[in-house]
Amino acid sequence: MTGRELSPSHFDWQLEDAVGHIILDRPEKKNPLTFESYGELRDLFRELTDASAVKAVVISGAGGNFCSGGDVHEIIGPLTSMEMPELLEFTRLTGDLVKAMRAAPQPIIAAVDGVCAGAGAILAMVSDIRLATPEAKTAFLFNRVGLAGCDMGACAILPRIIGFGRASELLLTGRSFSAEEGERWGFYNRLVPADHLITEALALAGKLAKGPSLANAMTKRQLNAEWDMGLEAAIDAEAEAQAVCMTSNDFRRAYEAFVNKEKPVFEGD
Repeated sequence: MTGRELSPSHFDWQLEDAVGHIILDRPEKKNPLTFESYGELRDLFRELTDASAVKAVVISGAGGNFCSGGDVHEIIGPLTSMEMPELLEFTRLTGDLVKAMRAAPQPIIAAVDGVCAGAGAILAMVSDIRLATPEAKTAFLFNRVGLAGCDMGACAILPRIIGFGRASELLLTGRSFSAEEGERWGFYNRLVPADHLITEALALAGKLAKGPSLANAMTKRQLNAEWDMGLEAAIDAEAEAQAVCMTSNDFRRAYEAFVNKEKPVFEGD
């Protein structure tokens, strides 16, 4: 698969210079998700596993906001009248999106502006790198609509990013946090002026795309796998992973470039 065959209908997908760009594009409602867009996002990230032409991914929102979460009328309303089997089907769908994002070998960069709430905050959380504007307002607001904070892996992932105490506060209160708080806590890697956000996110993705994509995919895989490993098991797993990378042509290219005092050109094999 080249990556050009991906053609979702519930958000925009662009591919240029090995960088895929997902744009949540319902600006009139601050880019909420629907049942259909959840499914299409899951399917896209699953397909990216075999999309050799896509080396990095940026996800952003249109119209000055990232994502306001599940659409109140198209998701929240219908959920209140569903029985347990249907509800579990939906929550497993949303969880499958998270699994697909973490399983995708490409680094994922969230470019966050304005509202980033509910499932939108989850999309940012699950990304590998997060850039935000100073205007970004982020909230894991499930508590405020009568739901638990344990949604789409938040209780597992968020404490690992910002610490147990801060994650507990956000998930138990549903309060929003500012971009400055998010950067200070390590949720956001850095803050970027709004008019530079997409440019910087795509530039970072482009830099990653030009890197050793096999090695980057291995790094992402081990970051996931080692969450529940002891130190000795993690060291052994990394020894095996690094040995695999040492058989790659990119490793050989880097050595030859160093010997010749040149900049290596990686090809991902």
